[in-house]
Amino acid sequence: MTKVLVPAELLDGNVRSHTLSAISAARSITEQTGGSYDVLAVGEGASSAAPALAAYGAEKVLVAELAGGYCAEAYAPTVAEVTRTGGYAVLVACASTYGKDLMPRVAARLGAGIASDVVAIGIEDGRLTYRRPMYAGNVLATLRLRSGVQVVTVRQSEFAPAQATASASPVQQTPIQTDAAAERVEFIGIESVKSARPELTEARVVVSGGRALKSADNFTSVLEPLVDAFGAAMGASRAACDAGYVPGDLQVGQTGKVVAPDLYVAVGISGAIQHLAGMSGSKVIVAINKDREAPIAQVADYFLCADLFDVVGELTEAVKALKS
Repeated sequence: MTKVLVPAELLDGNVRSHTLSAISAARSITEQTGGSYDVLAVGEGASSAAPALAAYGAEKVLVAELAGGYCAEAYAPTVAEVTRTGGYAVLVACASTYGKDLMPRVAARLGAGIASDVVAIGIEDGRLTYRRPMYAGNVLATLRLRSGVQVVTVRQSEFAPAQATASASPVQQTPIQTDAAAERVEFIGIESVKSARPELTEARVVVSGGRALKSADNFTSVLEPLVDAFGAAMGASRAACDAGYVPGDLQVGQTGKVVAPDLYVAVGISGAIQHLAGMSGSKVIVAINKDREAPIAQVADYFLCADLFDVVGELTEAVKALKS
């Protein structure tokens, strides 16, 4: 029997969808081991988020209200102490920016092994195993952690958001922990990009552009109308971001964001290994490229061999007509 703790990811007192994928991973573990899982809401707005978290089948929801914005140094002592005192064997979070920042710090405090970017969880000889991509997704490794506490981050694209259950979990307050490291860091503020488009990692449709678009102006005049016709999120290849055509936060790939939408449209993207590592989990992939030998053709469900400047406008009008 394994006790699992899911540190929830919150934003403005609301539960982010990353948390629901982490809960799915926790359910996968407890279904295989016969254990149970709890959810920890820590940070500003934790009390507000608790009722929503209580709907996902946890044995209990723990609440640690911490004033100020997110700061890993301030959160980590509380998450680590709850883990110690609660007797949890596994901590699970999504491999989002939040999970990648917080969980290694918690693991270090616990002396725990960490399995990051996990895409599947299994059990062999009574021990949990974790599958994760390596070498830009060319290899899938299966590993075990030998530490008493195991820290795991999972890919959101591989664990569907947990569905709410009929019953509500009890909610308990838990004390905030602090230490010298936390007291040396102060949260000042956050500058976030506001967009009317869906969040890139949560969108059902993603339209991405590559360096073949040739300029920032072409992203605006050629690609964005197609993005908006789909009601999609916009992404980009690393080459396009490095060229300064779009901000780096739109980068899809191994060193950017990992996405797995229902539909991924790659426009003028050759399909370098690091890009494929971030989008190959998409359900349907459409690629437009005038090079029929481009690597993206090997993973695309539909490949249009054409100059993007000749066909994207026509495609945009066709999508608009279908939706009107």
